[in-house]
Amino acid sequence: MSRNRYKRLLEPGWIGSVKTRNRIIKTGAGTFMWHEDETGMNGSVLAFYESLARGGVGLLIVESPTIDYPAGARWRRRYRIDDDRYIEGLSELTGIIHKHGCPAFMQMNHDGPWQADLGFEPDPPFSGQPIASSPTTLTNDGDFHNETPRELSIEEIEQIIDKFASAAVRASKAGFDGVDINAASSHLLHNFLSPFWNRRTDIYGGSLENRARFVVSIVRDVKNRLGHDFPVSVCINGMEIGQAAGVDNARCLMSGESRTIARLLQEAGADAIQVRSNWMGYHVGGYLPDVLFYPEPPVPLKSFPEEYNSKYRGAGANLNLAAGVKRAVSIPVITVGKITPALGEKALRQGKVDFIGMTRSLQADPELPNKIASGREKDIAPCTACENCLGSQRCRINAFMGKTFNTIEKAGKKKKVVVIGGGPAGMEAARVAALRGHEVTLFEKENRLGGLLPAASVVKGTGLENIPVMVDYLKRRIVNLGVKINLGKKADLSIIEEIGPDAVILATGGISSLPDIPGINRDNVVSPAGLQRRLKYWLRFLGPEVVGWLTRFYLPVGKRVVIIGGGIHGCELGEFFTRRGREVTIVDKAENLGEGMVDVLMAYLFSWFRKKGVIMLGGVKEYVGITDKGLTIINKQGERQTIEADSIVPALPLVPDLTLFKELEGKVPEVYAVGDCKEPLLIVDAISEGMAVARNI
Repeated sequence: MSRNRYKRLLEPGWIGSVKTRNRIIKTGAGTFMWHEDETGMNGSVLAFYESLARGGVGLLIVESPTIDYPAGARWRRRYRIDDDRYIEGLSELTGIIHKHGCPAFMQMNHDGPWQADLGFEPDPPFSGQPIASSPTTLTNDGDFHNETPRELSIEEIEQIIDKFASAAVRASKAGFDGVDINAASSHLLHNFLSPFWNRRTDIYGGSLENRARFVVSIVRDVKNRLGHDFPVSVCINGMEIGQAAGVDNARCLMSGESRTIARLLQEAGADAIQVRSNWMGYHVGGYLPDVLFYPEPPVPLKSFPEEYNSKYRGAGANLNLAAGVKRAVSIPVITVGKITPALGEKALRQGKVDFIGMTRSLQADPELPNKIASGREKDIAPCTACENCLGSQRCRINAFMGKTFNTIEKAGKKKKVVVIGGGPAGMEAARVAALRGHEVTLFEKENRLGGLLPAASVVKGTGLENIPVMVDYLKRRIVNLGVKINLGKKADLSIIEEIGPDAVILATGGISSLPDIPGINRDNVVSPAGLQRRLKYWLRFLGPEVVGWLTRFYLPVGKRVVIIGGGIHGCELGEFFTRRGREVTIVDKAENLGEGMVDVLMAYLFSWFRKKGVIMLGGVKEYVGITDKGLTIINKQGERQTIEADSIVPALPLVPDLTLFKELEGKVPEVYAVGDCKEPLLIVDAISEGMAVARNI
């Protein structure tokens, strides 16, 4: 049934001389699992790529090692390929990929025009002046071109062409089946293709043919050295969009020119074209198109370029651009951009593209291809678009990512395991313990699984992060694995002693805390525990999306709201209240707000806060007290300040709750604490701890 539903997605394909197992391609997105000093593969890299190869992906594109060190790199967490001494390490990687019958390409890119100081890299490998087609800059906090680059000479361009081709030769020697040249995003090769960035008047500037000469020459050089049968795919922007950064789109690389570039690349010998897009001023939103719409689109939807598919808020954003390229060439066309298997199958059947690129979905569940092939769609771990994978080497739902192992083995001895708490840590622990072959019983004091996740879904919404699908997935898995689930029943010492388990995993959650401030018990203070109780009550009858919609009509807070706590919870509450018409001020003793947030989401949110008039006060020296007028503080400057407010909402981190843990110590052979009851952190931490503990029982 599933094979018929995904007939086109699951059929083999060809890129040059390489046959793919199906039409799903793992694209060459960076994982930051390497370090430039390494000359061999570390365990995390091998485990990550092996899981993808074993999971059935059609073609695996390994992220780009540095081909031109240090000028072509902007962070140290990358492998290198600028010297023969790196070949042996990559041979180990291709060996483990090929062991599972999966072909592999190596991507190649160059970060030349990006500013040397990106902010998120504390020790950048390159401290010189950026290099580019022309000394063109774009002053924008969301872009990487805030430093004036040096214009490359023709001799230097020819040297970089040689470095790309030499890297391809090393890739071939290491056992890669082909290479993927990244001329998209805002990397060096795109910098030459774009009329906005490229202002040259020599043979590498001016006409489209001249601007394409750089990447065309690389393709030809690779083919000359490795032969016509060695596949080369090229990733290009189907469109460059400048309007969000105040640049007229007509000055940028438009879709018509991209189609011509694709034809030139085909004539040069390219075997496939991958199509994406780039938004100036929104670097991450260019390659994660759903992020472009958070907290709201950078420009009104009605003014989006017609060719850009904004209908699904990022999902399939590049499909129309890719379809245009496909009409212009006869070689295969690949596209990317939050494409689900269903959307990918539809695009293939409509003839818009030949291959579907995925990254986050495969990181969330490397077994996705195998699961759709065997009719196990409901077993696929969903990507919730939390973006934790951006530079953190971690995935919220796939706790294996970044680890040196990628399997769950059966335990040597079957044990009776009790899990107390049905939040993310508890459900993951129950899932893994059941996979280990144990007899697992789970207790949850509420009448539904998920812990605080359903309430968090109301606050976060489901526009970007879809937490409910994660709860549903974990629930399905533990039910299907035979976990005995007891809802509405609080487990205590007497119940545990009656069961007599071999191991108990406590995942009972943390406790809401209130700051020690005079007046904290006043009526105008809305406690987090009180908010949670209200949400939990309504969530007994309605789903998170409906409850979230209803909060637009009523909330137990006034017009002016002060949030005490500027970490991830306080910032998300600030967004929640602002969307519902409240005037919000966020205060924190920490100098910088946003602790726990993904950097790019924090940057986009804070920019939105400024537009909406949200006041953010970090570095507060003292909370003096709460009165009927609002909150009085000693601010960063040492001045006494009263922030007028109708409601005060504390949003401090939870505190651990090890009460039951201490009661159980010595009463059962094994007792473990995971998640917020041990140390309140993030969802990704809770699931990781649940997996790690259960995997060792």
